[in-house]
Amino acid sequence: MAWRIALVVLVLLLLSGATYVVSEWQQALVTQLGQPIRMVREPGFYWKVPLVQTVTFFDKRVLAADTGFAEYLSLDKKRLLIDHVSRWEIVDPLQFFRTVRDERGAMARLDDIITARLRQEVANENFKEIIREKREVIMETVTAAARELATPFGIRVMDVRIKRADLPPEVQASVFARMQAERQRI
Repeated sequence: MAWRIALVVLVLLLLSGATYVVSEWQQALVTQLGQPIRMVREPGFYWKVPLVQTVTFFDKRVLAADTGFAEYLSLDKKRLLIDHVSRWEIVDPLQFFRTVRDERGAMARLDDIITARLRQEVANENFKEIIREKREVIMETVTAAARELATPFGIRVMDVRIKRADLPPEVQASVFARMQAERQRI
């Protein structure tokens, strides 16, 4: 009797290790001993060989990377703190797995790509143009360049936006002091 219960438990454990479920918002990569054998993009219930095959899940949804402030230098040598956000998606799970492994690795690569390209674009424009007229053009240029550079990682960059652009705190203080002095003079 006890051996039958043990046998049923063993069979249930093997069956649970032999199945996996891909949700609507996921895509999966099945590897066998580290080598990719198939990609699953459709939701459903699937079988795999337990203990030999492993399943890695990737998000199909649009993901966002919000990196925080970084300091940039404009063409007229003004320092600027810019906080940007990017929206991206995994389009080739196999290439994504081979190059960056997971979302954390992808965000690190994307941050490097976008920050470098944004630094280059900000350095080509004057401070006033960045704040007033050229912001949209800069974002389109950075998005196009990031999209091209992220393609080898199995990633499609959909959009890069500047959330906020500020002067560094010490510059803000001097501008505020100058404004106060001007007001007092008037």
